[in-house]
Amino acid sequence: MKPKIKTLKLYLSLLRAHQWVKNTFIFLPLFFGSRLTDIGTLKRTAIAFFAFCATASAVYIYNDSMDIEDDRRHPRNRTRPLASGAVGRNSAYILMSVLFAGGAAAFLLLGMDAFLLLAFYILLNVLYTIRLKHIPLLDVVIISFGFVIRIFIGSTVSGVALSIWIVIMTFLLALFRSLAKRRNDILIYLQTGEKTRKSVDGYNMEFLNSSMMIMASVVIVSYILYTVSPEVQAKMHTDKLYLTAFFVVLGILRYLQIAIVENDSGSPTAILLQDRFLQLILLGWIALFSWILYMKPG
Repeated sequence: MKPKIKTLKLYLSLLRAHQWVKNTFIFLPLFFGSRLTDIGTLKRTAIAFFAFCATASAVYIYNDSMDIEDDRRHPRNRTRPLASGAVGRNSAYILMSVLFAGGAAAFLLLGMDAFLLLAFYILLNVLYTIRLKHIPLLDVVIISFGFVIRIFIGSTVSGVALSIWIVIMTFLLALFRSLAKRRNDILIYLQTGEKTRKSVDGYNMEFLNSSMMIMASVVIVSYILYTVSPEVQAKMHTDKLYLTAFFVVLGILRYLQIAIVENDSGSPTAILLQDRFLQLILLGWIALFSWILYMKPG
C-alpha cells in the first residue's frame, strides 16, 4: 500500500469516518417534513451535517485519547490509531483542536440556537468520557441522547418542527442499539475475562437480552402508532404510512438475529455498512416511505 494512501486510511480511522453515517439523523426533520426538495433548507442542513461530522470526529479523538489503556485490552479497539501507537497524541490533539474550531465556527454561522445544541453535545460527551460512561444504564442513555441532539440540530437549522413521535422513536431506537453494543462488551468479558469498560459490572447477558427485546417491542409499537396517528396522517396527507412498518419490523428482527444468533453487535454502524440484508431493508423503507410521502398515492 502506498504511504499516502496508508496515512489517509489511518487518519480516517482516527476520525472514525464510518461513524459519520449516524449524523444523517440531522436530515430526518427534512425527510419527515417533506422538505428535502427545498434547496435552501437542504444546503443549511448539509452545512450542519459536515460541521457536526467534524465535531463528532474531534469528540472521538478525545475519547480515544482517554481510553488508550482500555482499548488495548479490547480485541477490536486495540487496532485504533492511538491505542496501537500508529498516531501520536500530539498529532491527534492538533487535529482535534482544528476540528473543534471548524465545527464551532460553522455552527455559529448557522445561528446561536444551533451552536448551543452543539455545545451541549460536546459537554455531554466530555462528561461521558470522563465519568458518565462508567455508570451502568446512564452510559447507554447518554449515547441515545446524542441521537436526539442530532435531530434537534436538524430541526433548528432547517426550521422544520419536530414531531413528538420522531423524538421518541429516535431515542428508543438509539437505546436499542446501545444495549446491543453493551451486549458485545459482556460477550467479550465472558469469552476473554477482560473488562473493556467499567460499566460491564452493571450488566449481564440475561438483562441485556431482555432489555433489547423490550426496546425492540416498544420501537415497533411506537412506529406503528406513529403511522396510524390521525395527527400524522393529517399532516402528511396520507393514510398509507402503515405499509412501511413491515420494513421496520423486519429490520429490528434482522438486527436481533445478528446480535443474539450471530453474536455480533460491537459496532452497529459497521453492521449496517457490512450487512447486505439490513441495507436492503433500509433502502426498501426509504424508497417506500419516500414514495408515500412525496408522491402522495391515493
